Amino acid sequence: MKIAFLTPEYPHLKTGTSGGIGTSIQNLALGLIQQGCSVRVLVYGQKEDGVFDDNGICIQQIRNVKLKGLSWYLTRKKLQKIIDTLYQEKEIDLVEAPDWTGITSFIRPKKCPIVIRLNGSDTYFCHLDQRPVKWINKFHEKRALQKADSLLSVSQFTADETNAIFGLEKKFTIIPNCIDTNLFDTTIYSDNLSFSNSLPLGKNTILYFGSLIRKKGLLELPLIFNEVIKIKSNAKLVLVGRDVFDILSGNVSTWDMMQELFTEQARANVTYLGSVAYEDIKKQINAATICVFPTFAEALPVSWIEAMAMQKKIVASNIGWAKEIIDDGINGFLVHPTDHTVYANKIIALLENKELQKEFGLKAREKVVKKFSMEVVAQQSLSFYQQLINSK
Repeated sequence: MKIAFLTPEYPHLKTGTSGGIGTSIQNLALGLIQQGCSVRVLVYGQKEDGVFDDNGICIQQIRNVKLKGLSWYLTRKKLQKIIDTLYQEKEIDLVEAPDWTGITSFIRPKKCPIVIRLNGSDTYFCHLDQRPVKWINKFHEKRALQKADSLLSVSQFTADETNAIFGLEKKFTIIPNCIDTNLFDTTIYSDNLSFSNSLPLGKNTILYFGSLIRKKGLLELPLIFNEVIKIKSNAKLVLVGRDVFDILSGNVSTWDMMQELFTEQARANVTYLGSVAYEDIKKQINAATICVFPTFAEALPVSWIEAMAMQKKIVASNIGWAKEIIDDGINGFLVHPTDHTVYANKIIALLENKELQKEFGLKAREKVVKKFSMEVVAQQSLSFYQQLINSK
């Protein structure tokens, strides 16, 4: 089978910066290749048109059409023409696109099926953040969902919320995000860790990795850590990720806002490393005692799965999607981000109980291998694609 992914991002030096959507596509693409599929990734919004190979994945860079007032429409028509040509020349059998800003809203290929996989639309995240969404984004996202030949979602929560937000009654097949579990295995890291821009982590280290942004609970984390320090004065908090502009306050730095929330004692035990190389993030995960994710808005975060695969003990948000990843009290703890004392107590309980740490870690990796591994999710996706093609 020949699968194409249409996306605004992909994790490669030639295609620019990428977030969770790009990483999810790359993981799934590699899994599909292992299943004998051919994969092409159509990356729009590029500086130039071009094609190159990335570990067996054909990456096609697509430059947007520039014409004031009509760029959005003409770019979609360009993408439609590319899809039609690839389908006619038997280079692809179907196209999968994300729900973000509804790129397929005015793309109507002659015969090629279009699948949309929910990773969280702009409308979805604005709803969870309780902030207004741009009407044009909501318009395109809803139209894209209405026009798609078939629909996927990475979590049931995201599917249900999306239907409610847009006033739809669409049927979504649930297939989660995935990772290569072989790349997130503690046995490949020695105890003698070295980092390009940091010191090795030690005992009682709490790690957060991801963007420093309000929607991921980063303004709650200082208040949680303040409570931890009251009981565990030797606990350390390490933050890894890009500092982000705060859309609600207009502050250019979420990190600056966070620093004001720490007590003096807590702040002395906090290290912010900024963005680090991908390999260094894995080393930081491996060396940490606990990983924390007090987020308010996700679809199905790959970062949680990566940490679980490395047998990390996790204390995460208990909102919606979280229960589809972590079984509370079995392979992690789930607490609402605003319950600062309860959240802190769960962290302390793990820091003080090595047996519980070991038990949670083993069960976390076991779940990832069974449910979120590249092989399992690729097989599920391939079965879904085949049913769609047969029905057409």
